[in-house]
Amino acid sequence: MRILVAEDDSNLRRQLIQALNEAGYVADPAPDGLEAAFMGETEPYDAIVLDLGLPGRDGLSVLRDWRAAGRTMPVLILTARGTWQEKVEGMDAGADDYLAKPFRMEELLARLRALIRRAGGQASPALTCGPVSLDTRTGRVTVAGHSVTLTAHEQRVLTYMMHHQGRILSRTELTEHIYAQDFDRDSNTIEVFIGRLRRKLGAPVIHTERGQGYRMEAV
Repeated sequence: MRILVAEDDSNLRRQLIQALNEAGYVADPAPDGLEAAFMGETEPYDAIVLDLGLPGRDGLSVLRDWRAAGRTMPVLILTARGTWQEKVEGMDAGADDYLAKPFRMEELLARLRALIRRAGGQASPALTCGPVSLDTRTGRVTVAGHSVTLTAHEQRVLTYMMHHQGRILSRTELTEHIYAQDFDRDSNTIEVFIGRLRRKLGAPVIHTERGQGYRMEAV
């Protein structure tokens, strides 16, 4: 799952990127409103952390433009002020959640997990597909109750597929959601990760749609 972090404070931005990476996400940084606006318009993010007080362009105007352009990714807004008027303005502009600074990183991660689950139509923190289960809080994967160890890339592919069960996912889409913007992407590696996942899961839940991609569904 891929996250955009739009935050001008370099220390906080670095802390957010590190925490997201350690939690299994791929995170792209944006230090100002102009870059955030462009990246949010052109890249397929699963969620965005957006500071309202960005230089260049403020977060509210960036968010309004995303929503006007039909961009529907979940957005968690951050602000140092935290007044109720700002909260209302942010929600009315299209934000999905709100967090005032200072905050605990654990709370931000929990809010992001919830936003991503809801965006995929999932309510429970434990995602299941047949005998396969993924705990979004810990990243633990089990098959029929037995733990399965995955590499970081295998975990990202599985997590994205578990959030989008029943949908046909192309190799390009999967590639865009498991690699950061500056990573040398190769969609051919998706076939490798899918093959490894099938062997490790040992359950017929990942199906190939010839010429289209892959679909995760219990049959």
